Amino acid sequence: MGLNQTASAERIHIGFFGLRNAGKSSLVNAVTGQETAVVSQVKGTTTDPVKKAMELLPLGPVVIIDTPGLDDEGDLGQKRVERAIKVLNYTDIAVLVVDAKRGMQDADRALLTRLQDKNIPYVIAYNKADLLENHPQNTPDSVYVSAQSGEGVDALKEMLGRIATGTENQKRVVADLLKPGDTVVLVVPIDSAAPKGRLILPQQQTIRDILEAGATAVVTRETELACTLTKLSKKPKLVITDSQVFGKVAGIVPEDILLTSFSILFARYKGNLAEAVRGAAQLDKLKDGDTVLISEGCTHHRQCEDIGTVKLPGWVGEYTGRKISFAFTSGGDFPEEVSSYALVIHCGGCMLNEREMLYRIRHCGDGGVPITNYGIAIAHMNGILRRSLAPFPVVQALLDE
Repeated sequence: MGLNQTASAERIHIGFFGLRNAGKSSLVNAVTGQETAVVSQVKGTTTDPVKKAMELLPLGPVVIIDTPGLDDEGDLGQKRVERAIKVLNYTDIAVLVVDAKRGMQDADRALLTRLQDKNIPYVIAYNKADLLENHPQNTPDSVYVSAQSGEGVDALKEMLGRIATGTENQKRVVADLLKPGDTVVLVVPIDSAAPKGRLILPQQQTIRDILEAGATAVVTRETELACTLTKLSKKPKLVITDSQVFGKVAGIVPEDILLTSFSILFARYKGNLAEAVRGAAQLDKLKDGDTVLISEGCTHHRQCEDIGTVKLPGWVGEYTGRKISFAFTSGGDFPEEVSSYALVIHCGGCMLNEREMLYRIRHCGDGGVPITNYGIAIAHMNGILRRSLAPFPVVQALLDE
């Protein structure tokens, strides 16, 4: 996909890390060929992670992230360092920028250990190589560069390109369930919360994946679904619905037609579908006074009938019959401490890359907190979870354990 077709969450995320004045921002600008980051001789110019989605040859569509210095000082500086470390949760490839004259420092070594512990591929870029009389040869995971003169920048990009080839997500949203000639019906509600004039990202990506499989996508609203099904000359292979109308759609689609939701497809594509299915069982164990965290990976204007902050809390309260408290996060915010929650219900994660989605799932698991997904929770509460997992029999079998 080109720049206009590739969502940020589908791009390889490349994070630049290092000490203040190691030349991270200058190297980012040299690699990207544009003023992506602010450069200054003053230590600590980069105070927050800076993201830039772009095309970068030979890699293709990427997100470049410039981070604050790992040796920032004071209370505010420590907060900046914590923000830089959090970037690791969604970094696919890391570039550790080291001042070539000073060499590796303790903070550099500590970050290197973190990268290895998290299995994040990395390159060590020894910057300011132009200030050395001579320097060692490059190695498979290190390169001598100069953001000032351009020395080694192409070599760094080539190294990133080779690593990127091995990190690309080969999974499909739905294409692996289809064969050429199949028909898939997509149910897309158009209400006050729908973006005016366009489809939301999961719907766009699913349609694209269906077309790439050589199948046919038929898009309809839930109000026209019954009529649409009667007009088709043959039975569709699959119906995919927006989660918020799951119950209504299940009542319309015949039992002999596979049915699932966009949210469930993305749980499989971006995260851990099995873990989310297990987490849904916690809905039956909630007690009065429990707190449920509802987390969205995107930030958007809240509508009066917003699914995350209005509909889901209402459905959970009605289903459980309990007095449940709710907390909400969105975008890049996700709590460091999750043990106070009885359950986390997460969106499909279409705006998060796979590494960050898996981090959130693992983080909840480490805290002993079940996590599930919008679509899976809604299917469970509507009594149709088993049916909605029929396209994935291995995961469906978990319901019998």
